[in-house]
Amino acid sequence: MSDNHDNHLLTRKFDKVLIANRGEIAVRVQRACHKLGLQTVAVYSDADRNAPHVRYADEAYHIGPPSAAQSYLDIEKLLAVARQAGVDAVHPGYGFLAERATFAEACYEAGLVFIGPPPHAIRTMGDKQVARQTVRAAGVPVVPGTEPGLSDEEIIAAAPEIGFPVLVKAVAGGGGKGMRPVHRLEDLPEALAAARREALAAFGDGEVYLEKMISDARHIEIQVLADAHGNVIHLGERECSLQRRHQKLIEEAPSFVVDDDLRQRMGQVAVAAATAVDYVNAGTVEFLVDRDKNYYFLEMNTRVQVEHPVTELVTGIDIVQEQLRIARGRRLRYTQEQVKMTGWAIECRINAEDPYQNFMPSTGTITAITLPTGPGIRVDTGVYEGYEITPYYDSMISKLICYGETRADAVLRMRRALEEYRIMGVKTNIPFHQHMMDSHRFLSGQFDTEFVEERFSMSDREAPDELEAAIFATLVAHRRDQRASQMVAPGERDTSNWKWYSRWQRVH
Repeated sequence: MSDNHDNHLLTRKFDKVLIANRGEIAVRVQRACHKLGLQTVAVYSDADRNAPHVRYADEAYHIGPPSAAQSYLDIEKLLAVARQAGVDAVHPGYGFLAERATFAEACYEAGLVFIGPPPHAIRTMGDKQVARQTVRAAGVPVVPGTEPGLSDEEIIAAAPEIGFPVLVKAVAGGGGKGMRPVHRLEDLPEALAAARREALAAFGDGEVYLEKMISDARHIEIQVLADAHGNVIHLGERECSLQRRHQKLIEEAPSFVVDDDLRQRMGQVAVAAATAVDYVNAGTVEFLVDRDKNYYFLEMNTRVQVEHPVTELVTGIDIVQEQLRIARGRRLRYTQEQVKMTGWAIECRINAEDPYQNFMPSTGTITAITLPTGPGIRVDTGVYEGYEITPYYDSMISKLICYGETRADAVLRMRRALEEYRIMGVKTNIPFHQHMMDSHRFLSGQFDTEFVEERFSMSDREAPDELEAAIFATLVAHRRDQRASQMVAPGERDTSNWKWYSRWQRVH
């Protein structure tokens, strides 16, 4: 079947959705489906047998061992579940197969609605060089760089004209894989070889190209929605500059540096980029913005983004519900004039990793967890007390999102929420986020994509006391056992172990 699928295959009424993903995004999609009266079908590997997305689904099917390649990335297994469960549509979430044109094509060929963009849009925007050429033809500014298909010798010859520093980037994939910064010509051959090896291992494609590295750059992205009737709108920007190894850690909406004029211009360019590939459904156009507010197309993510909640909070638009409605053939419910950004939202990605040990991943069982609550606080998660963090998948535990009328309000709520957030059994990056919320550079908006790695340190923040944390975790388990065997009389205060708990709170 060709990429130019008929409209009745691109969009069609459906009542039952297979969610081809796991974790918090699977739960997020389930909630949106339930709100629209749609049945949900979950899939799970051996490692996810007791995961929340399995419990919350109307039906759940086992698809293999923990290895993603043998479970969540196995297209044939997913389609077999779709046939067995009698689903009408598939939502890919993010990661895994979400940006694989072959998966979208397989869904269409199986007679299923793929809740995402058409395959040709995924394929075009998934190839960074083709994407650059396509959007440049539509008048979208791109970062100076080399064309595809050049040999190492040709790339090296072109580098001085582009000007150092430069980035070696893989044509396929993302997430920082196959990417190397280079500041001197003599370092370029080794960087090219290393990037090609990494890209080949990660994506099966060792093709790379060269791109000018923009100094003091901000990473700003624009959320777009497009229906099958030719309507395309943007929902404003997200600030995504706080990254480590090209992995985002904190996002916010709106951006500290984007004014109304720049927002309008970047939004129009994002819409033009989506229109250039006949885009349908939700997507994100990413830009680099320099100190003079010149902006350059970086790439387009053809899926829902991890950080979509901050846009939802400031616009009041449920992006996942819009994905479902668009996939059913509905027209957009909003015009561009109706989209307003009100207030401020900040998202912290809570990961199972130790910020005091170079963000080393942490695995183990969550022995205790207390989620923050209160006005303006949202937690998107797929874990619970007793849940095992394994090495098989991404280390993200949850997304903590706080909303306020102003940026200062949002920061204050985030500080309180991080203080309330308790996770025992594994290391987390909560201390990193707490430290960032106290950073003068963060508070004043004076940061860029290199800030975390080059100008931010955890060395001046005391690490939580491991012994105290262990004691608290033991006490939580002990108190849980006590509650199972006895209850405190009405009106009576339970003060057992209160001193230990109070001391642990002060330390943390």
